[in-house]
Formats: sequence, C-alpha cells, structure tokens
Amino acid sequence: MKKIVTVTEVEGEGLVSLLGKQVMIFCMNYIYTGTLAGVNTTCILLEKAAIVYATGAYDKTRFDDAQSLPNDLYIQTNSIESFSETNKKV
Repeated sequence: MKKIVTVTEVEGEGLVSLLGKQVMIFCMNYIYTGTLAGVNTTCILLEKAAIVYATGAYDKTRFDDAQSLPNDLYIQTNSIESFSETNKKV
C-alpha cells in the first residue's frame, strides 16, 4: 500500500491567488464574472459582477451574453464548481 504522509500548505494558491483579477466562476446553476475583491471560508466577493448566460468561444475577447449586475455579488464557496482568471469582457 502506498500512502501520502507529508502535506504541505502552499500560501497564495486557489482563489486567493486571483484576488484583484478578472475571474470566471462556474457555479451549480450559473456562471459569473467580475473582479475578485474578497475571499473567506464561506463566500467570495465579485465587484463589477455579471451573470454569464452564454460564454461564446473561449478564445474570443467578449462573452456572447453577459448581463451586468447593479451591485457587487457575494457567492457561497460551497456552490463553486470551478474558477479561473479570464480576459473576456462583458
């Protein structure tokens, strides 16, 4: 049997590494985009947030259909499936 016996915590990985950057957040029901402004154990904060209804081709510079929200958006971390930095515009 093989076992992993050493665990190393790496600072600045995951969502924290994307603070201040434009991100795309894939959640259970929707895709969101905005500037990642805050991260804690239960939620993240997106500024200049939008709901992405159609991404379009990922190599394009604009989303096909993204609707800007009137306020910042808090997203529960338990609903996030995946996330990445993006350069796509709303």
